[in-house]
Amino acid sequence: MKNLIAALIATVFATAAFAQTPAATAMVKADAKHTAAVVKADAEQTKTVVKADAKVANAEAKADVAEAKTDAKVAKAHAKHKATKAKAKAKHAAKTEVAKAEAAAATPVAK
Repeated sequence: MKNLIAALIATVFATAAFAQTPAATAMVKADAKHTAAVVKADAEQTKTVVKADAKVANAEAKADVAEAKTDAKVAKAHAKHKATKAKAKAKHAAKTEVAKAEAAAATPVAK
């Protein structure tokens, strides 16, 4: 009788232990699904951030190119202005020299 009771108690404990195993397996599967979903969400977020960073970098590069073009135009205009100013100054100096030479030629030299 003692052997029968011991066998029944052992069966109850064994059944209880095996009954919990599928629940643990389901929990592991649910945890794995959750982890996979988190990884997928992180990957999508990283992809979105990388795309946004690329767009920002592209926009900054375009702005830098536009700024460089504007600077080049300003430098060209400044150089043209300086050249025009130097040309006008040289023309004025030449006219002044011509006028001085004509004035010197026109005045009689006293002896």
